[in-house]
Amino acid sequence: MSESDLAIVAALVVAWGALSARLERFDVTAPIVFVLAGLALTHGPLAPLGITPSQELIKGMAEITLVLVLFCDASRVGLPELRAEAGLYGRLLGIGLPLTIGLGTLLALTLAGITNIWFALLVGAALAPTDAALGAGVMANPLVPARIRRLINVESGLNDGIATPFVSVALAGAAAAHDSGTTPAQAVAELALGIVIGVAVGGAGGLLIKAASRRGWAADGFAGSAVLALAVCAYACSLALHGNGFIAAFIGGLAFGTAGGRQGTPLVPFVEEAGALVSLLVWLAFGIVAVVPAVQGLTWQIMVYAVLSVTVIRMIPVAAVLIGTGLGWPARAFVGWFGPRGLASVVFALLALESLGHRADTAVTVISITVLLSVIAHGVTAEPLAHRCAAVLSRTAGGPAAAGRPEVPTRKLIRHRSGGPARQADSG
Repeated sequence: MSESDLAIVAALVVAWGALSARLERFDVTAPIVFVLAGLALTHGPLAPLGITPSQELIKGMAEITLVLVLFCDASRVGLPELRAEAGLYGRLLGIGLPLTIGLGTLLALTLAGITNIWFALLVGAALAPTDAALGAGVMANPLVPARIRRLINVESGLNDGIATPFVSVALAGAAAAHDSGTTPAQAVAELALGIVIGVAVGGAGGLLIKAASRRGWAADGFAGSAVLALAVCAYACSLALHGNGFIAAFIGGLAFGTAGGRQGTPLVPFVEEAGALVSLLVWLAFGIVAVVPAVQGLTWQIMVYAVLSVTVIRMIPVAAVLIGTGLGWPARAFVGWFGPRGLASVVFALLALESLGHRADTAVTVISITVLLSVIAHGVTAEPLAHRCAAVLSRTAGGPAAAGRPEVPTRKLIRHRSGGPARQADSG
């Protein structure tokens, strides 16, 4: 990236920082702004400026963004929060998510024009994670029962980390099919090693920061930087030892959140802010390199798959696994619908594009079209549907069982229902 490119990107970030609250009052979010900016800089009136990020830069941004998101999401959801309603989370993440990946893979093979099982698995796994931050109208609306918001939030905080092994194996299988890269068996071994390294690095870092905070050894201005470095350390250590860096970051976040306890939790927002900044650049890169090729490669089969992905491919498994949990069918349908596809899916698509080149074009097109459809559909329906269904949800969300549970903050800052400045989701 040239100096002029860097100046343009920096100016975009400054402009968004100055106008973000105002734009969000009109439901204009950061993904929308930066995707449109990417299009304008390459296929619009600003194309003569000639911004051209290299493949290495895009891949590096995607990788560091995924590392920070995985670590941050996992560290916010500690074991005490998971134990609060372990049955619900276990059903969604342990049964519903694999079913969603399997159904998405099957339909990718039969409908989306993908004939290779590895690319079909890539599509199914990349589109399974959800992003609660894109459903801001739901997560910030106190009329929606806290139990529903908590369920959507915890699911979206962990499902990207659980989906990452499936994506890693799919990428390895697709590369190995052309006699290049890691084989699926090697990818599984790397995942196992990444788990061990993540536990060791994240757990040790959490205990160290907990002890240092209690004794007043850590300066306030640098403690957050230490947690950011810990996320990178888990990733880099795993890569150095030939493990999976993304899984190490995710497991490291879980281990840090558990070992660090209350002393570690206030430091996570520093990592979150760094991840939020880099995520803006990922959305920009998505607009630059993925959107126009995706639209050019769009077929009716891909469009049908995208519609099914944001509806039945998710809603059927979610509704099925939540039977018998005390959630009525309106609540199950609500949870199933609010599964926006966002940052994790975009990162997976960019990694596939940069790792596999044109061989991944069809898979990336399917992922890109689905993400664009989801951003629009879930963004438009979030607040109206939350308000309209609030009364029904209150009667079907499990009643007293939801009381007294710990609230888990969303990954990103989201806006007030009234359109005011950004804030964390209500605690309900």
